[in-house]
Amino acid sequence: MRVHLVNPSHLSFGTAVITPRWLYVLAAATPEWCGDPTVTDETLEQFDLGVIEVGDVVGIGIHTANAHKGYEIGRAARERGATVVYGGIHATLFPDEPSEHGGGHAVVRGDGDLAWAQVLADCRDGQPLPVYEAGRLEATKLVPARWDLMPRDRYMWGSVQTVRGCPKHCSFCSVWRTDGQEPRQHASDVVIEEIVALRRMGYRFIILADDNFYPVTLSDLKAARRRKDPSEAERLEAIRTERFGLMEKLARLPDDMVFLTQITMEVAEDPAFLAAMKQANIKGALVGIESVSPEGLKAIYKDFNLAGEALVDRLRAFREHGLHVLGSFIFGLPTDRPPIFDATAEVADRAGITFAQFVMLAQFPGTVDFEKWEKGIAADAPKVNGIPMNRYWLLPPGQRPKTAGIWNPVMSEDEIRRRTQGVWDRFYALGAIWRRSHWVKSFRSRVAFVLISKLYRQMYANTGMATDSARVVRANRSARFLAKMCRRLFVAKPLPNLQAPRPKAA
Repeated sequence: MRVHLVNPSHLSFGTAVITPRWLYVLAAATPEWCGDPTVTDETLEQFDLGVIEVGDVVGIGIHTANAHKGYEIGRAARERGATVVYGGIHATLFPDEPSEHGGGHAVVRGDGDLAWAQVLADCRDGQPLPVYEAGRLEATKLVPARWDLMPRDRYMWGSVQTVRGCPKHCSFCSVWRTDGQEPRQHASDVVIEEIVALRRMGYRFIILADDNFYPVTLSDLKAARRRKDPSEAERLEAIRTERFGLMEKLARLPDDMVFLTQITMEVAEDPAFLAAMKQANIKGALVGIESVSPEGLKAIYKDFNLAGEALVDRLRAFREHGLHVLGSFIFGLPTDRPPIFDATAEVADRAGITFAQFVMLAQFPGTVDFEKWEKGIAADAPKVNGIPMNRYWLLPPGQRPKTAGIWNPVMSEDEIRRRTQGVWDRFYALGAIWRRSHWVKSFRSRVAFVLISKLYRQMYANTGMATDSARVVRANRSARFLAKMCRRLFVAKPLPNLQAPRPKAA
């Protein structure tokens, strides 16, 4: 019985930006009696169904965007005699769907780190359960990844995870519901060992792929300290102390290493934390700005963010501490009006953020927004080829609507899409990119920054791309070329003998 792990994708770029960590975590969770699993990330190359033999197990991880492709692979694998197991956030939310549409024999809901071994044993015995309730693992039981199975020359950045869960409750996000609001932190020594393993292979750019690297804010601490019961304050203090301990260890890794993460904007009020991030060589962070208007932030339950000049000042605080921001903005909120597009572009420019993404509001399962939308259209949901719009992910990408669930009192979906694309074009115009590149010193580095910016736009700014196959092929070819060139900018000479830094003497 061979085990195959697949990350589905309709498009393969040959080179990818970030390692899909879950593949290599499940590879590590695969018991020795199975042998080494084959691992396929379809953002690199398509899965070869010809390698499947009767009795094999095919594990497929799906999120909403790639569920359709995952189901295609599952049906084909089952026809070849394999036992098909689904996991991932989408399978967790819709455990009945993989068997109905994807030929699935079993579904793992929640964290598969420990459940995977039992799933494989049941598959070997011909008795897989329809559903495995894996739940949320304690931090001490989270499994480190097997990076030795990763192709050495196909990714730009490695990835590790230091914490799962996010205490926020943004309406457009499902993480706090699926991963929980209580932070579950990996032991810092385990994290460092994973990072060292990646640096030995030549990866010096590492994504700290966390739901929220800053799980305890200063406001959280102040509120907890006002309680009569000190236990909550003590718990939060312990989490904060662990964060600083991890960053102290990151600071003792090779100087050429660069870390990036995802974080909330509130960290800008915490100069001690920002200083520790700088010391740890955390050079950049994805920051969910979402909207530049107070009304927009309130609509998505994110009014802990700021707007206007206060927002610009807060974003500049990141740069003052040497932290580059990938700002994430959402268009298509019910509160949006035409001036919001120019206002957003101006904030992104004046605040000095290095990269930005401008996405249209999407209704993702598991979110508060999706539940409201689905409830509103349940009685008369429009259909495409018999598929109701509240199950849009069951359609092939070319048949899906560009937007699902956007409603605005003064703008049509087409106008929102056109204006969104205009902000992408404005932010990533060649002249604008060149001006933003002033923070790097050498001409070579500025050229590299331009290439990376163009690649980012090419891979993610698809709001205005036509769905005809010819344009998709051309865009894919262009992205493959840029990605291959850009990867050379990030790799470093392997350090096969690198050891984890020893604890400091008391």
